[in-house]
Amino acid sequence: MSFTGKYQLQSQENFEVFMKALGLSDDLAQKGKDIKSISEIEQDGKKFKVTVTTGSKVMKNEFTIGEEGEMELPNGQKVKALVQMEGNNKLVAKVNVNKAELTSITELNGDTLTNVMTMGDLCCKRISKRI
Repeated sequence: MSFTGKYQLQSQENFEVFMKALGLSDDLAQKGKDIKSISEIEQDGKKFKVTVTTGSKVMKNEFTIGEEGEMELPNGQKVKALVQMEGNNKLVAKVNVNKAELTSITELNGDTLTNVMTMGDLCCKRISKRI
């Protein structure tokens, strides 16, 4: 299954609290909560390019499955991340943020892309649909 495509955010839970825990300012977390971001994913085998546009903010990350690489977080912080693939439709990334481990699981089912981020006892869930 290929992740390639454009996805528009449909719903999210606990976004504002989670982004503040990442270090995003109250103002930016509030603004980001109300914008239906667009995620564009290009997959070429094990190589991925992910561009997330939220209003005027554009965040671009590239990674290869199974190889540690640098990624940018929504707060602008650059971190080392390792992304693994489980099955053919689930990406699992682990990064260390502010002395805590953040786990991001992105799962593609049909035209629905679900991302669940967990850090400590905080959890943020975002659901996007292919457009």
